[in-house]
Amino acid sequence: MRSSTTDYENRGRIFILIIVGVIFIFIVRLAYLQLFSEEYDKYADSNALFKKTIYPERGVIYDRNGKLMVYNQAFYDIMVTPREMQGLDTLEFCSTLKIDRAFFEKRMTDIRNRRLNPGYSSYTPQLFMSQLSVEAYGPLQEKLYRFPGFSITNRSLRRYSRPIASHALGYVAEVNRKDIEEDNYYTLGDYSGRSGIEKMYENVLRGEKGVEVLLRDVHGRIKGSYNEGKRDLAPVPGKDLTLSLDMDLQEYGEKLMENKRGAIVAIEPKTGEILAYVSAPSYDPSLLVGSTWVQHYMELESSPHKIFLNRPIQSFYPPGSTLKPAQGLIFLQENIISPSTKFACYGGYFFARQKLGCHSHPSPLNLPDAISASCNAYFAAAYRSMIDHPQYSSVQEAYEHWRRLICSIGFGSRLGVDLPYEQSGLIPTTDYYNGIYGQRGWRGTTIISNGIGQGEVLATPLQMANYCAVICNKGWYITPHIVRQVHGMEADTSIIKKHVSGIDPEHFEPIIEGMRGAVTSPMGTSKGVSIPGIEVCGKTGTAENPGVDHSIFICFAPKDDPQICMLVFIENGGFGATWAVPMASLMLEKYLKGSIAPGRKWMETRLLNANLMNVELKD
Repeated sequence: MRSSTTDYENRGRIFILIIVGVIFIFIVRLAYLQLFSEEYDKYADSNALFKKTIYPERGVIYDRNGKLMVYNQAFYDIMVTPREMQGLDTLEFCSTLKIDRAFFEKRMTDIRNRRLNPGYSSYTPQLFMSQLSVEAYGPLQEKLYRFPGFSITNRSLRRYSRPIASHALGYVAEVNRKDIEEDNYYTLGDYSGRSGIEKMYENVLRGEKGVEVLLRDVHGRIKGSYNEGKRDLAPVPGKDLTLSLDMDLQEYGEKLMENKRGAIVAIEPKTGEILAYVSAPSYDPSLLVGSTWVQHYMELESSPHKIFLNRPIQSFYPPGSTLKPAQGLIFLQENIISPSTKFACYGGYFFARQKLGCHSHPSPLNLPDAISASCNAYFAAAYRSMIDHPQYSSVQEAYEHWRRLICSIGFGSRLGVDLPYEQSGLIPTTDYYNGIYGQRGWRGTTIISNGIGQGEVLATPLQMANYCAVICNKGWYITPHIVRQVHGMEADTSIIKKHVSGIDPEHFEPIIEGMRGAVTSPMGTSKGVSIPGIEVCGKTGTAENPGVDHSIFICFAPKDDPQICMLVFIENGGFGATWAVPMASLMLEKYLKGSIAPGRKWMETRLLNANLMNVELKD
């Protein structure tokens, strides 16, 4: 009997302990929610307060001369708070916005889909429609009080003073799920830079959001500012940018490149500032703004001419004969030749029952004349002399010396330009050739095409323009860049640096002499670039291609105090002198003189009327 009573008492104690434990847990939880957690504060706030995001003005963009390139124009986003939509007249709402019921229902379904919209909350405003024009906003504003749950947020769209520089500037578009996950600044419906300067400088251009705290009544209607605006936070506008681009030169280059594929890159050699950055074909940047963004994007994306390809930094090509001045510098640095060293040319360079062809010119030639005449035999013979030279212990050692010096000029790796998605080009390693031919299976003649800028050597147009700056500066370059100043911030010296090549300054004189001779000598290949009153130095290139060859030209001017160096690259343009040379001549004249002389207008007309977009490929 006692045992039964004892068991009963024990069970009673356990029951009481359980009850006490549950009460204790509730008390602790209640204390936590009241004293430490903001969850219910937020819930209460969401009922009584409406926090309206105030978007900052995105920074505007100027050219190097202070001319406005990119600015902002107001537009409107329609926001919806799903929990407050009770009593909505859907038909009238759709009629006001000129949308159908199916669109409305699909949009609301997408908003509530947490996979598509991970930040969804029925208590917070969600983006319903973006980029509403002023014309569409007017009728909605008049009736907005009749549509519970809907509100308007002021935003701004990018506008462009001229339809140019799309690949340099980039575009702005709505953020995706990955953006939101990686940066808590963004929420659904926000915009960010997706390419070009807009992407590279997103963090300084976007500014900081503000918030306006508004008081709501029990029906969710806005009653005015909360606490006299003491909890409001003003937005901070984005910082403005001044670019190194010259708008007039940029616009002129794009006109010359209409109906052509290729690139123009012009650099101020002393500073590394990019004066013109043309990727052709291009597009009007205003096409990727507003409600028709998707339609225009798909049209541009489907073009067979790869309009979105940023050719100056994303395409890489054989540099062809434009690499010959660099080869001469390396051979001089390595004591393979002197400026007076001559090689004979009998219509080309003959080796192992093969011939590397060349055009007709006097023979033999010294180094400056070989550059002026663009002699293939000279540079093939000199390249073979270096790779097989007994001063090196092996072919691999000789090649590594060559590779180290060519890379020091700016080839084979990214230059670090302040634009996204830059490619590195290609200067093959010894391991690359060892893997193909075996360690003892290759020599100078095996890779002889490298000597004339063909073979496996590939370079971006930006690298070719930058290498021309190395020649101007006699051995060094500043990291090429397109943003000259971020207003209100000091320059980032970790990005823009001086790079010194492995070539001694004294070796540049005969190279410059040869490039000047290419313009003035009877056997010069660049005579078409000549401009009265300006000493121009240049080097043509015709890059071999499975289809029609590419037309290339590098140049700088004036000779003794270079203000501009340039690369013109025209895909499938044939000989360098045919299209690239006259185009560079006009660009130089435009920049240095401000206009094209009447006696040279015929050249301008020829280029403006040329259409090389549909050049058929060779079989």
